[in-house]
Amino acid sequence: MDARQERGLQIAATARIERNKLGWKVPSQSGSGTYIVNLDQGEPFCSCPDFEERHLPCKHIHAVEYVIQRETKPDGTVTYTEAIKVTYGQEWHTYNQAQTHETERFLRLLHELCDGIEQPVYKFGRPRLPLSDIVFSLVYKSYCMMSGRRLTSDLIEAQNDGFMDKAPHYNSAFRYLENPKLTPILKGLIEQSASPLKAIETDFAVDSSGFSTSTYRRWFDHKYGKNRSKQTWIKTHIMCGVKTHVVTSVEADPYESADNPQFAPLLSRTSKTFEINEVSADKAYSSKRNIKATQMVGGTAFIPFRSNAAIQKDASYNDMNDIWNRMWHFYNFNRETFLQHYHKRSNVETTFSMIKAKFGTSVKAKTPTAQVNEVLCKIICHNICVLIQSIYELGLEPTFWTSEAKTLVAPKVIGK
Repeated sequence: MDARQERGLQIAATARIERNKLGWKVPSQSGSGTYIVNLDQGEPFCSCPDFEERHLPCKHIHAVEYVIQRETKPDGTVTYTEAIKVTYGQEWHTYNQAQTHETERFLRLLHELCDGIEQPVYKFGRPRLPLSDIVFSLVYKSYCMMSGRRLTSDLIEAQNDGFMDKAPHYNSAFRYLENPKLTPILKGLIEQSASPLKAIETDFAVDSSGFSTSTYRRWFDHKYGKNRSKQTWIKTHIMCGVKTHVVTSVEADPYESADNPQFAPLLSRTSKTFEINEVSADKAYSSKRNIKATQMVGGTAFIPFRSNAAIQKDASYNDMNDIWNRMWHFYNFNRETFLQHYHKRSNVETTFSMIKAKFGTSVKAKTPTAQVNEVLCKIICHNICVLIQSIYELGLEPTFWTSEAKTLVAPKVIGK
């Protein structure tokens, strides 16, 4: 199966292909238009530029061939059996219950989550604010998508309701957001917020995406003799469950980092809480070490191989090469079965879409550390919302900080 056949399979699985008087109407993958495919007049025809240039089957022709199955009768006639696209109904009552009670549930779950943060020991100087209240206010701000000033009244109301000991001033919260020691605490809260779903999620997906910022990187281009600028963004790598879309581990970087090296750390932290059966990722994560790391935690990595990948005959790394070769044969000789597992990867794109649609595609902080921490706060909000949906759909009762992880130990010094 070549690249055009793979893209055709993806179109057939995700797009709506209809038959009309001219043939089959196939939507474009890269734009909003459509192309006409005709298979009834001998040689297949498509109105796309790729077919007009090559006069060979394009991805749209392959998509139509996947949608319809050709069956030849004994008399030589050909009939078409159209594949029926399965649709799934929405449990509107459950969805409405989760949405109408989300805010009250969110505050309660966030309070229980932040209760596991251990307050640094006070020795001398001005008493610091409770770290749990700081984190509560920062995550709540990301959930409401309000400025720190306008959120003040809501924080005071949360304090009166018993969710906080003391509502911090917005400037104090912003100073904590710029502290790099807050980053591991937020990552720990993300992993802890996903732990109640460890009995449900066994298959996972990995990918990365960017959150835009309001800062720019500027430099002088000596070749053309003028100043140039480029908007910066926070590259975020996540591993998520494919059933509930909960984020199980995350790595956020204020600079452009490669995808492949992030796979193993994400996998390692997820395996501490979840039992891993499958992990799906795109070709950017294709390497011997990643496939081996997945098997070491008891799972199987469904990562497509690059076009230049081949069987390894080197005597070194025998065990690793053996795993690589077995997966290479499975990918090339059982392609359809492989793709059925691999296409679970689309759930990680859905997860990024959920986070950005609900909590914004950009961050407002100015410094790199604060921008990373703001992205982590968005992901905590997403995980709590996933738990709320699971409460009504699955009858789940989330419990944080079990005997396996009682508290999240904070650094000895965090603050000013």
